[in-house]
Amino acid sequence: MEPARKKVLVGMSGGVDSSVAAALLLEQGYEVVGGFMKNWSNCEWRADRRDAIRVAAKLGIPLVSLDFETEYRELVVDYLFREYSAGRTPNPDVMCNKFIKFDLFVREADRLECDYVAMGHYARIEDGKMLAGTDPNKDQTYFLWAMPKAVLPRVL
Repeated sequence: MEPARKKVLVGMSGGVDSSVAAALLLEQGYEVVGGFMKNWSNCEWRADRRDAIRVAAKLGIPLVSLDFETEYRELVVDYLFREYSAGRTPNPDVMCNKFIKFDLFVREADRLECDYVAMGHYARIEDGKMLAGTDPNKDQTYFLWAMPKAVLPRVL
């Protein structure tokens, strides 16, 4: 009996990076499911979702839509205002990665019985450690530093 293909939930924004990540994972033999995250109503999320739907259809993969707006407001936007009020300069991308992309999104991966998650970020993971991306001009490890370490083995 052949072992089951490994399943990965790919965060798909409709943009190039996540679309290429999904295509590369398909090429490598993974079972790929796209996950579109709606985190904020006051942005072009509808157009982004349409793009993600088109890419998923082109790749022949399912796409699930995930509404994290309430959690995003509570965990990222409210944090932003608290930090500004305290005279600090927050980084909402770090908090979004920590609480939304690498917590809530991973929980959705669990619900969908996915072995891995992928986002299209520019960073590398080797031996359980996050390393700078191969292109120093695109490296995003600064924005990923707060990712829960327990998630690293599941991130492609």
